[in-house]
Amino acid sequence: MALLNILQFPDPRLKIVAESVKAFDAALVNLVNNMFETLYEAHGVGLAASQVNVHQRIIVIDVSHNQKQPLCLVNPEILQKHGTVTEEEGCLSFPSVYAKVQRAKEVEIIYFDQFGKQHELTAKGLLGICIQHEIDHLNGITFFDHLSQLKQQLLQKKLDKYRKRAL
Repeated sequence: MALLNILQFPDPRLKIVAESVKAFDAALVNLVNNMFETLYEAHGVGLAASQVNVHQRIIVIDVSHNQKQPLCLVNPEILQKHGTVTEEEGCLSFPSVYAKVQRAKEVEIIYFDQFGKQHELTAKGLLGICIQHEIDHLNGITFFDHLSQLKQQLLQKKLDKYRKRAL
């Protein structure tokens, strides 16, 4: 397995809309394994292939505290949304910054796993929020796009400070 490079905002490649996966093969399984390794190394809960500059509709998620509940979503589609909730979100493409984002409280989705088996899932809480956040990435949308202009400016200042400290 190999660690992948996570694109950082404002990299324009984060705006590319991902294409559907057509081949469920060894290359896909290898990519998914690399994405999980990258997710765990970065201490995240979700990672979209778009964030590692692979513009295919693939998401890996693990919202457990012990990295024991890996979930791979290939070609995920939201079938229904219910309610609303506003929670603070972070993003591996926006290191060290968080913002409150409004999402559906519960989502019903359909997806394939990395082996081509179709599944349906109803998700709420952190898992539901993470699924919506990562599907946004596949559609070229970041959580930054959900914020008001004022909040975007504040977030940009935090990112700038983080990057100066990181140098």
